[in-house]
Amino acid sequence: QQSNVTSFNATALAIITLEAFAGMGINAFLVCVLCIAWIKKKALNSNEKILLLLGCCRFCYLCFSWIYSFLSTIYPYCLYIHHILQVLQGAYSFFNCSNLWVSACLCVFYCIKIANFRNRFFIYLKVKIDRIVLLLLLASLIFSLVIGILVYNIIDKALCKNYNFTCQGRFWKATIRIEEHFYPIHFLTGFVCTTSFMAVIFSAVFLLFSLWRHKCKMQTNSMNSLSVDTHIKAIKSILSFFIMYSINFMSLILTLIYSTKHQNHVMFLVNLIQHAFPGVHSLILIFSNPKLEKTLLRILSCVKCKVCVK
Repeated sequence: QQSNVTSFNATALAIITLEAFAGMGINAFLVCVLCIAWIKKKALNSNEKILLLLGCCRFCYLCFSWIYSFLSTIYPYCLYIHHILQVLQGAYSFFNCSNLWVSACLCVFYCIKIANFRNRFFIYLKVKIDRIVLLLLLASLIFSLVIGILVYNIIDKALCKNYNFTCQGRFWKATIRIEEHFYPIHFLTGFVCTTSFMAVIFSAVFLLFSLWRHKCKMQTNSMNSLSVDTHIKAIKSILSFFIMYSINFMSLILTLIYSTKHQNHVMFLVNLIQHAFPGVHSLILIFSNPKLEKTLLRILSCVKCKVCVK
């Protein structure tokens, strides 16, 4: 059964659809290029492994997020079919958490790889960086899966407490009080955002401190070093993480404040930010990687030539 869609909801869905499909295209490009490189070289370095997993998580996150937005706007009664809402929200939470934690892993990787400290523990991390990356990625996926299962169970329990069957016994009536599942879910989301955001902040601080120490040594010895350029590039990448995470964190706070007050315009702004984050940030990562940037520009030039010929 289709709902009566207002012009505001239709416009909001159209904009979110454009954002979601653009983001899926960008992340699909990232995944395809890295998979081709993997097949050719039969191996990927740690940076490429993180980018590959990040691209997969973001593609799936945007896919499930768009499906939920589409159904809740056009066919809201589909969400009352048993297990549909639970599966969508569980999968959305899993890929959202994976997206945030894998992004944080990339920041930690930049920090360990580039920062220059003489501490024994830090030197050990530098030597074992490839193994540490695999462990961080595996831990991120496991924790994300746990949170996805918890979200599924929270929504399922909330539905089971308040369910009523129709005569056909196939649909749940919309008698669920949002407070019964809203706050636990956003507590979990808040925990994920906070931990990943803290990882980004600490990585940025360590890199800045490392750059400052290195510049002091250069001034003392009156010599130039390529390490400064490497530090600056890494700081620029992490700064982009920091800005995007800050915006995402603010959108979470807005969600906590306004989702129970039915402020459509504010929630539309939040959805706009959350759908833009995976695509825009992946585009920044592509342009900060010379190989990926070169491949993207080559594809765009080929597309432009074909359009001009037609």
